[in-house]
Amino acid sequence: MKPEIREIKFPKKRNVGNMLKTLFPKQAHSLSILFMLMFFSFVILFFRIAITKTLYYTFLVWNIFLAIIPYVITMYLSDKKKPNKISFILVFGAWLAFLPNAPYIITDLYHLSRSTFNIIWIDTLVISAFAITGMFLFYFSLFQMKNLLLSFFSKSISQVLINTTIFLSAFGVYIGRFLRYNSWQILSHPQQLFSDIINMILHPITNKEVWLFTLLFGFFLQLGYSVFKRLKE
Repeated sequence: MKPEIREIKFPKKRNVGNMLKTLFPKQAHSLSILFMLMFFSFVILFFRIAITKTLYYTFLVWNIFLAIIPYVITMYLSDKKKPNKISFILVFGAWLAFLPNAPYIITDLYHLSRSTFNIIWIDTLVISAFAITGMFLFYFSLFQMKNLLLSFFSKSISQVLINTTIFLSAFGVYIGRFLRYNSWQILSHPQQLFSDIINMILHPITNKEVWLFTLLFGFFLQLGYSVFKRLKE
């Protein structure tokens, strides 16, 4: 009588992609893209540090951390049950406060004015890599928030809210870059922040550069949103 030969089954290897699909089934694709972008950004930053022997552009690590926060908020909400309206409004306010940090990284290109001819190529690569990562975080989070808004509002109202958010983000980038406010100061120094905002609203001619930047940068972000939307369809 021949002994029964049993097939030995080895456990399947679980790569990063499979782990992401298990942990975050709705965001696995976007997370894999973001991981690749962030990995490249950190690698090119490491090369910049090795070449120049300086840590000047390490502030981009903090900027990208702030850019991740709104994406984490929408990613968390997307994998949870529908929140009640009051909770959602509070979370939406926190998300909106941090969202401008994502496209803000584009304005870090002004640091290229300090580069020398020999290293401007790697400085351009470093800032561009982080800026592109920030933009992907921005658009992925926007689309996630749009899906969340559809749970509470109609499609047309949700789209109006998203378009408004895009221009509010452009305005947020302005007050962050030129007035040097950050997201935390909404809580730490709200009087000064809102006083400056009201002044800009009441005196649009005096502050015309604010609204010119907001409109142009807002249309730039809106164009990117339209392209991103077409690619996702």
